[in-house]
Amino acid sequence: MTGPFTPGGTVSPNAFPCGGCGARVEFAPGTTAMRCPYCGYEQQISHGDKQIQEHSLAELGTLSRKPVAQLGAYVYVCQRCAAQTQSNDTATLCQFCGSPLVLDPNASGQIVPEAVLPFMLDRNGVRESLRKWINSRWFAPNALKKVSEAESTRGTYVPHWTYDSQTYSSYSGARGEHYYVTERFTNSDGRTETRQVQKTRWYPVSGQVSRFFDDVLVPANTANVPPAKVDAIAPWPLPEAAPYAPQYLAGFNSLRYDVEPEAGLDEAKRRMAGVIHDDCRRDIGGDEQRVDGVNTNYTAVTFKLMLLPIWIACYLYGGKTWQILVNGRTGEVNGERPYSKLKIFFAVLVAILVLVVIAYFWLHGHSTTTTVHSPTTTHHH
Repeated sequence: MTGPFTPGGTVSPNAFPCGGCGARVEFAPGTTAMRCPYCGYEQQISHGDKQIQEHSLAELGTLSRKPVAQLGAYVYVCQRCAAQTQSNDTATLCQFCGSPLVLDPNASGQIVPEAVLPFMLDRNGVRESLRKWINSRWFAPNALKKVSEAESTRGTYVPHWTYDSQTYSSYSGARGEHYYVTERFTNSDGRTETRQVQKTRWYPVSGQVSRFFDDVLVPANTANVPPAKVDAIAPWPLPEAAPYAPQYLAGFNSLRYDVEPEAGLDEAKRRMAGVIHDDCRRDIGGDEQRVDGVNTNYTAVTFKLMLLPIWIACYLYGGKTWQILVNGRTGEVNGERPYSKLKIFFAVLVAILVLVVIAYFWLHGHSTTTTVHSPTTTHHH
């Protein structure tokens, strides 16, 4: 597909025909190849001489993009069965024949991804991660065990902004140094004793710290996956990322970003601020530190759009939808889960019975008395 995307118009996705049987190949997690799910034919993914690049903030003004609010759904025309599939995702599956549908990023109306961290876990791997996580939730209902087998589990690339910056920060605060004094006090017996009491002297301080931040991650989609949940399955092996290629998305979903890079930078600075605050505390030294103010100058700021792999499992229980996220590289799991009232009831009941038994034996042991009779000796004269 060439040319700009018009909201509400149709798009022709990338085609990935199998060289063996003519079906559609998909990316095979844990490899650098695409594989046919029918005949097993494999095709290696080549990047040529393409390298992952950082982009300066000045480039934002030159990029062709539409505001997120002005983007409509994409209408894909499947090149295998000619059916149409409407989706907000930049990669999905044909709802009729299941063929991979991957949008040309230049036709998305958004900034083109610079890098992708490919999936390492396949469906068997994510099932095992979910099984271990579910088995460790003692009070979860038995129905939760079916989640590891749910076909609704989808491999999804979630967009993230990454930011680099050299920072220079000046701070003001105070350094606390401990000292001890001897105090007298009267104990419970009425006797006078002495003890050492810690005190703190505070000295005003100021100084400067600097730090280079590399690849500060900010989730760029908040509508489908809560950022806090995504952060909870970190860390991500970012050095293993590859230059963006549409082949990595074949057979998976890929979300478009709903956080503009300017807003993402504000969040990145908030995340950097916590690290800088700790740097200031270390620079102050002493036994205690107080940071009253920090002024940071950000220079050489760069950004890029990166896609991270997440398995998303959703299930319905008790009339509510619950979501579980699995890191597609490490298998780390984070998610919501209900509690089984029946299991909790029996656990409390068992605990009460154990306490009753312990109390019974304790009382029985203390109420039992042992009488020792002295032997009677009869003397005959």
